[in-house]
Amino acid sequence: MSFSDIFKSGFLENVTAVSVFDMVLAMVLAFAIGLFIFLIYKKTYAGVMYASSFGVTLVALTMITTLVILAVTSNVVLSLGMVGALSIVRFRAAIKEPMDIAFLFWAIAAGIVLAAGMIPLAVFGSVLIGIILLIFANRKDNSNPYIVVLRCDGQIAESEATDFLKQQTKRCAVKSKTVRKNEIELNYEIRLKEDDTAFINTLSDLDGVESAVLVSYNGEYMG
Repeated sequence: MSFSDIFKSGFLENVTAVSVFDMVLAMVLAFAIGLFIFLIYKKTYAGVMYASSFGVTLVALTMITTLVILAVTSNVVLSLGMVGALSIVRFRAAIKEPMDIAFLFWAIAAGIVLAAGMIPLAVFGSVLIGIILLIFANRKDNSNPYIVVLRCDGQIAESEATDFLKQQTKRCAVKSKTVRKNEIELNYEIRLKEDDTAFINTLSDLDGVESAVLVSYNGEYMG
């Protein structure tokens, strides 16, 4: 009895199911596309705390997906078992930024398409998605809201500061007001006319104004 006769399940036959050239080419391209996704993620990240480990995860996820799909496409029986095995996997990590979900799906989709042999689609699609994200992800304009935290010593200073803000901004609305003895604190939501914040310097120099703070606010974080 030969060694191959022991494995009647065809284990040794699966060794050559995917050629060495196909494996090397697929994994190298998966690494390149995963690295491209990582660079786009790093370039377009707009959150508060950047985690480099998530970027490395995108590279690894692209390569792992390619590895799995290569195995699945080479054996129909294996594909059924793979579905059952992956169905028990549970991911506990919380997604902090909504855009992170798009990058995760991008990495998985690139790995699937690449392992399926659609190399032009994987490359062209990744480049197109990257360009679109670079254009729109961090796009800022004058309509972005800002919060002005103002402290003044009386009602006269409050009126003068409010009138000044209304003249210098496109929109100005009081969000909160706190009154203490000899001090008034106000929070304004404003929209700038132009991308210029020099008016805050003038505002802080007004009589009765103790301090003026301008905070960028996009509805998700302040910074």
